[in-house]
Amino acid sequence: MLRIDKTNYYLDIAEAVLKRGSCIRRNFGAIIVNNDQIISSGYTGAPRGRKNCTDINFCTREKLNIPRGQRYELCRSVHAEANAIINASRDLMIDGILYLVGREYKTKEYVRNASPCAMCKRLVINSGVKEVIIREDETNFTVIKTDYFIDNDDSLDGSLGY
Repeated sequence: MLRIDKTNYYLDIAEAVLKRGSCIRRNFGAIIVNNDQIISSGYTGAPRGRKNCTDINFCTREKLNIPRGQRYELCRSVHAEANAIINASRDLMIDGILYLVGREYKTKEYVRNASPCAMCKRLVINSGVKEVIIREDETNFTVIKTDYFIDNDDSLDGSLGY
């Protein structure tokens, strides 16, 4: 049996985390790893105590046909990256890696060209995480250095979402 590479090992774990997601559009799972130790995880879901979209069978953004990457203030969910960051102490995240996997709710296909939204990019920057690794398919992934989010400030050019 071939041994899986470490990046895909961690992406597989993030993919398992996404299965707890409760969004009816797309679900993401995230883990933060530092020094080969998982320090936090998060998935897409409503804030604690609120009903999830899967519970109420309703998505405001979907009903209004809002495109991906826009109008997140209407979304019930906290994003996977945000939940992972909320659940960790900053001193443990500094120079860590955030692994992110997304799947479409209806088709279960991987989310294509995924990237943290504008708000999650800000959270990643302030968390101290040094890079984000995003699954493209079973074995391929994209690595984004956090410095890229700093140097390419999408809040200045009006580009939308992920």
